Amino acid sequence: MQNVQALRITRIKEIVFSIAFTAMAVWVPMVVHHFAGVEGGRKFLPMPFFVLAAGLLLGWRAGLATGLFSPIISCLISGMPALNILPIIVIQLCAYGFLVGLLREKYNAFISLAGAIVFGLVLTGLAILFFSKLNAVSYIASALRDGWPGIAIQFLTLSIVDKLMRRD
Repeated sequence: MQNVQALRITRIKEIVFSIAFTAMAVWVPMVVHHFAGVEGGRKFLPMPFFVLAAGLLLGWRAGLATGLFSPIISCLISGMPALNILPIIVIQLCAYGFLVGLLREKYNAFISLAGAIVFGLVLTGLAILFFSKLNAVSYIASALRDGWPGIAIQFLTLSIVDKLMRRD
């Protein structure tokens, strides 16, 4: 186990970068949906990508904030995610951002991403049980079946970016 802190930046820079990650988590899904439709979003997972990036690189506070504000702002601007699943997506993304940042304080990027995604999906399943009439197991299975390319891209890209940014 290693004790690794988020990138060392001032609180102002952390806020500015958190806003930038939030903006990208709102804008990039709109671009993906424009060119590849809703299925492109489900496949490439652009919003979770930037939430995980914020938590991994800036720490759990930035990950949590990006995970909270991205889906809410996106819903207000574009109507996606739909209101009926917005609470589920907020919980999922908050879990991703918070957990990846928290885990990155002790573990490498790959383990942090894996832990955040697994525990985030478990919390998503619990949120589905409380906030919707959807079948939690079917929802998670569908998310994994459709989203595996995005998950692979997250692991590959974010692990490399983390390694390049930290150069410890």
